[in-house]
Amino acid sequence: SGPNAVLVVQFLGYTPKEVTVGTQTVINVVLASDVKALNEVVVIGYGTQKKSVVTGSISHVGAKDIQDQQVTRVDQALQGRTSGVNVVQSSGSPGSQPAIRIRGITSINNSNPLYVIDGVVVLNGGLDNVNPSDVESIEVLKDASAAIYGSRASSGVVLVTTKKGKSGAPTITYNGYGGVQGPVSKVKLANATQYATLRNQSLTNDGQPAAFANPSQYGTGTNWQDEIFSNSAPIQSHNLSIAGGSDKSTYYVSFGYLNQDGIVLKDVSNYKRYNFTVNTTSKIKPWLTVGENFAYTYINNQGSFNTNSEFGGPLSSSLNLDPITPVLQNNAAIAGTYNQYAIRNAAGVPYGISPYVGNEITNPLAYQQTIQGNYGWSHNMLGNAFVEIEPIKGLKIKTQINGKQAFFGKESFTPLYYLNSNNSNITNQSAYRESNRGLTWNWDNTATYTKTIGLHNFSVLAGTTAQSSSEVDLNGTYNNLPVSTFDQSSFNFALPALNRVAGGGEAQPYRTSSYFGRITYDYDERYLFTGIIRRDGSSRFGSNFLYGTFPGAEVGWVATRESFFPKNTFIDFLKFRASYGSIGNEQALSQAFQYASIVNSGHNYVYGPDGLAIGYSTSNPANPNLHWESVHTTDIGFDAVILQNFNVTFDVYRKLTKGMLEQLPIPGYTGYTNSPYSNVGNLENKGVELELAYKNHIGAFNYNVGGNISYNKNNVTNLGTIAYKDNGSFQGTSYSLQRTAVGQPVGSFYGFNELGTFKSQAEINAYTLNGAMIQPNAKPGDFKWQDINGDGKIDDKDRTYLGSALPTWNYGVNLNADYKGFDVKIFGQGVWGNKLFQAYRRLDLPTANYEIGALNAWSPSNPTSNYPRLTDADPNGNLKNPSNFYLQSGAYFRIKTAQIGYTLPKAFLTKADIKRVRVYLSSNNLVTITGYKGFDPEVGDVNGNGIFGVDRGIYPQSRSFLVGLDITL
Repeated sequence: SGPNAVLVVQFLGYTPKEVTVGTQTVINVVLASDVKALNEVVVIGYGTQKKSVVTGSISHVGAKDIQDQQVTRVDQALQGRTSGVNVVQSSGSPGSQPAIRIRGITSINNSNPLYVIDGVVVLNGGLDNVNPSDVESIEVLKDASAAIYGSRASSGVVLVTTKKGKSGAPTITYNGYGGVQGPVSKVKLANATQYATLRNQSLTNDGQPAAFANPSQYGTGTNWQDEIFSNSAPIQSHNLSIAGGSDKSTYYVSFGYLNQDGIVLKDVSNYKRYNFTVNTTSKIKPWLTVGENFAYTYINNQGSFNTNSEFGGPLSSSLNLDPITPVLQNNAAIAGTYNQYAIRNAAGVPYGISPYVGNEITNPLAYQQTIQGNYGWSHNMLGNAFVEIEPIKGLKIKTQINGKQAFFGKESFTPLYYLNSNNSNITNQSAYRESNRGLTWNWDNTATYTKTIGLHNFSVLAGTTAQSSSEVDLNGTYNNLPVSTFDQSSFNFALPALNRVAGGGEAQPYRTSSYFGRITYDYDERYLFTGIIRRDGSSRFGSNFLYGTFPGAEVGWVATRESFFPKNTFIDFLKFRASYGSIGNEQALSQAFQYASIVNSGHNYVYGPDGLAIGYSTSNPANPNLHWESVHTTDIGFDAVILQNFNVTFDVYRKLTKGMLEQLPIPGYTGYTNSPYSNVGNLENKGVELELAYKNHIGAFNYNVGGNISYNKNNVTNLGTIAYKDNGSFQGTSYSLQRTAVGQPVGSFYGFNELGTFKSQAEINAYTLNGAMIQPNAKPGDFKWQDINGDGKIDDKDRTYLGSALPTWNYGVNLNADYKGFDVKIFGQGVWGNKLFQAYRRLDLPTANYEIGALNAWSPSNPTSNYPRLTDADPNGNLKNPSNFYLQSGAYFRIKTAQIGYTLPKAFLTKADIKRVRVYLSSNNLVTITGYKGFDPEVGDVNGNGIFGVDRGIYPQSRSFLVGLDITL
């Protein structure tokens, strides 16, 4: 009340507006449509739909979310921002592709989502060639809505839409940042004195004499992690775009540049990416529109050395190499014993060679010199061109040709070197060059008819698409080059034919042909329905299943549009959704002719004194019934807007995978050397998702808070005649690390269960079954193993399921606030419910360095410890057995982005004809809260073989500190 009273006018679907009453008696108020809340358009595959009537479970990430994060890859922007989407970085190495799992692992073969970029279905490389600054939006199809992509969409679909121009004067935008990177944490290892002490302890426990008379003389020694990691690895990114157009034509042109050094051996680790994008649309006639989207990317990647492997590479060496060995061997007497090809620095001083730890474990600074100059490269051209006509109002007919042409390869030089007795090259300096070419194209033809009759709104889509993919490669090696460095090497040297070795190959062409349709209908935006059907044919299907049909149905009800729904309540919008669909996983058929009986050579026959008949035979029986894996997905959920500013999205889902591909064992007497593939396995994913967002303001202070949390339970329900499937070896032993079996999540950890250490001989004597000792050969300090099968002895039958690497919970939180030009952005994400297996110490090398926990190993002077006694022989398998001793919680919470910015006042910028200038300070991965003791709790599928959560020396993600600038003219 009073002359300064403020009237708040609000209506469902419109932005609330505040009006000062004053002395007015008649007030005219025009409300603007609340686009963000209800009228936002989302991409649904071959079309778009208003968010308020979407019936599927679709997550959305906008351009602003991506830009605020300063991500170097588009897929990194999905981490923590979308419910039901688990993004796990495979490596912190620059340019590394993360593994994305949408609503769990849907197959034991391939659970990668399908990527579609501006209509181009990308089969290889994921989102490598997309500049994050060019992305307008990312949509993730998580339920039956993915059925529009049929046989390749069972693991979900990631739709990327790049920016387009808009009618109006040209808009020039620059955004860039630069800064430094470093490791977040390092593994705590023994120093030189501690190492010598522990080695003595291990030897004397085996009845051997101590190796080091005076451990303290070595001091702290060499910290190899400090030697390989950099705390000042530079990174910079620059993006410039120009967009504009008229009522008839629009354009968007951009240039991007990223230069990022790795935090490991940064002198030989660098990732450069150059992007060029041009998107245009022209309305030539009122009924005729043409356009194109084109993106070119060049990538130069240096430093693709071995990571997440205990068998060599700088990370493994930094964890296993003894700290007594120096970086440089300044002792002339010792240096004089080195091989003549030992690596030396610029001053001629040789790098230290360990007399204690050998095999693949080498001085990482010396190793660095052997890969100088080596790099991988790629040229990617991704684009489409379309023609769209509208012969009658509401009917749009569109033909679009899409393609991706990729050229990629690598170049390397191997000098003469000696790193240790097991790792050397002292006879042949060689150059290697590889060049590959891949082409994928698809041709889409669609017809869409949209019509409104009274309160009835419907849209009908019908279309066809065909796709083809092929790849060829060539490689060559020049041996015994008369040079010693990469820069000096050349293929122009005239070498004997014997020293020039060439190779190559080509992939079997892969083709698909598809028909699809979709109907969307709503009555008064109140009752909603979507029906989808797609029929896919593939060159990878068996002869009896050349085509597969994939249907989907979705319904929705907007309760708040009902006349009986209470008005002026705290619920402003409420929509219920349900969907069901059957979608395929053709990507499980990763190779050609898996359905056929393949003829192989090598089955030769010798007769007489010198006769040889070259023989061929089929290696496996044919299976004409081989086909895609199918996923039946059910989803029930709701979307709500409460008190105008509070958005809620909730989903419950079930995904049942049927017909997983497995190789069925067959008797050896059949003569077949390979087992045939068949569709036999089933698994199930169940989950719950919740997304919350709240925005408001207090005067000039604006803020919004959001978050999401997802729960997923994975369970194998059938493996046919196969009892289990093992994956991942443990340190070269006969034991596997992970096992997939009925009743367990995919890839569960499998091993022995230790119950602590025996503290005395009396405890060993007391551990019996029916009066007989279970571990009669154990000694105090050895692990007490659980007798799982109760047979009174410990053997491989006593292994059991120890937990899963798959998190049951994923979550993300974000906070944005601004006040008079100043802004703060904080975004964090995390997981819990999973375990990690720490497997980076070389157990076949008992002289390898120890993690710091070994200082607490059991000994007569430390009899209460549950860390087992140290012993090189390890007769009880304390360390050689894969067990829960190596398992740790993989839960973590990480502040992915913390940012403070300032936007210059418009009044100041108007004089310079500048629309916007913002400067900011930002940090990525600022803080990680975790109990895990390795480099990084985020341990993804490094080699693409489905092994998650096994840390063999993972390349950690970097923490960066950045200064950035955004300018719009």
